[in-house]
Amino acid sequence: MSRLQPTHPVGVVGSGTMGAGIAQVALLAGHRVLLHDLDPDRAAKAHRDITASLDRLVEKGRLKPWAKLWALDRLQIAPTLEHLAPCALVIEAVAESLAVKQDVFRELEKIVRVEAILATNTSSLSITEIGAALEHPQRLVGMHFFNPAPVLPLVEVVSGLATDPGVAETVYETARAWGKTPVRARSTPGFIVNRIARPFYGEALRAYEEGAADPATIDAVLRECGGFKMGPLELTDLIGQDVNLAVSTSVWEAFHHDPRYAPSLAQRELVAAGWLGRKTGRGFYSYGEGAAKPEPATAPPAPAPEQVVVRGSGGPFRELLRLITDAGIEVKRRSEGTDFAKNPEACEIEVPGRVRLCLTNGHFAGWDPEYGSGLPAIAFDLALDYAAATRIAVAPADAPRQALDAAVGLFHALGKRVTVLPDLPGLLVARTVAMLVNEAADALYRGVAGAADIDTAMRAGVNYPLGPLAWGDRLGARWVTTVLDNLAEVYRDGRYRPSPLLRRMAETGRKFHD
Repeated sequence: MSRLQPTHPVGVVGSGTMGAGIAQVALLAGHRVLLHDLDPDRAAKAHRDITASLDRLVEKGRLKPWAKLWALDRLQIAPTLEHLAPCALVIEAVAESLAVKQDVFRELEKIVRVEAILATNTSSLSITEIGAALEHPQRLVGMHFFNPAPVLPLVEVVSGLATDPGVAETVYETARAWGKTPVRARSTPGFIVNRIARPFYGEALRAYEEGAADPATIDAVLRECGGFKMGPLELTDLIGQDVNLAVSTSVWEAFHHDPRYAPSLAQRELVAAGWLGRKTGRGFYSYGEGAAKPEPATAPPAPAPEQVVVRGSGGPFRELLRLITDAGIEVKRRSEGTDFAKNPEACEIEVPGRVRLCLTNGHFAGWDPEYGSGLPAIAFDLALDYAAATRIAVAPADAPRQALDAAVGLFHALGKRVTVLPDLPGLLVARTVAMLVNEAADALYRGVAGAADIDTAMRAGVNYPLGPLAWGDRLGARWVTTVLDNLAEVYRDGRYRPSPLLRRMAETGRKFHD
């Protein structure tokens, strides 16, 4: 069996936002859909919501009126689970409770045909554990859609220990036939996306707890410098602080309280206060009538230096050197008194005031690295693309005001807004990206999913500008490992330990996508 044919009926249990969205996806793929909910009023509302959603597609010219009528004609509200008996696939989208899901599947197993596939849309519960309640756990598979299901393309197809590979393959091919982007994953805490995405929120929350910047500034740096579509703190407001905290706590507990996934105390405070984000009108930001989003901290303009001295020519910011030259700033290259030959990725930019600008290496800006001129330092943050970035964060350590002004003026001359941070190890983008790469590398190392599926999941599921493994290949495993090792030296809590795979690749020079 390769994929379900449109002639095969599909059942959906649970008619909330996710259940209704999944039903719409199956309808538009040509299936007859039987939608069941214990609450008849909620099921009726789901029918109305699906109708309204299809009407909007017609208004936008993305669906023919006849196709809408045809789809709605195939939608049936199932008053009881017994009405799902003819379904070839039943997708469960009920409350995120192990006991509730097990009860649903125990009942379904008595009703549907033995060859029918049972799928759970759980985002965090173990497929293996859900299946343990069944007589035939081999027919159970995870089919994790992302909200809103009709819009977001990703579907994680998750196999438990007992899942029949043929069942998983059928669901994979069915999701693809439905116009989705499926990826294969093994049932481990958080699967792919909810595990690997934890540092995106966690590092921003830690920086906020340490007083490095306010939410608007943290979000602006991650968007305008890191290339992310949304900042992590505004995204938690959109998701719901309670929902985001619950996922983080679930993953943390499943990994036996590993510090890499430790929930944020600041986020717990928001939840305790009932400041859950957009749905309550307040979270990190206010959403009430007339509320204005605060502006990020931005340094005032300063004159650009007429000349800079560059030592070294490698590292992840070669492009920045080209931008400096293109801006008409004289660049002098020197290497005397340095040890750059031992580290081809090393590079620093000396500005007036005898201070060097260095890409953060994960330590304090004032800490002397193993290479360099030994001048006082101003660290600047990693960027997805230095040419496209509209903001750069810098941390001046103990640099004199003249040198900080020269650094700000240099980046202003390149068309960048500048955010000045306290001496935060790894600043914002570098520490976040290093942790994302590390988490993805560890998922690959532990066989959660393949490299291509990991990167596809993070791009299609949470809209990252690059897959984390591709990002690691661009930066180099050696640089990422150095950042993590230095963060680990600062914090000494086990959070920043590099994955064995990442460390091995740093030694061998291999890439994830070789």
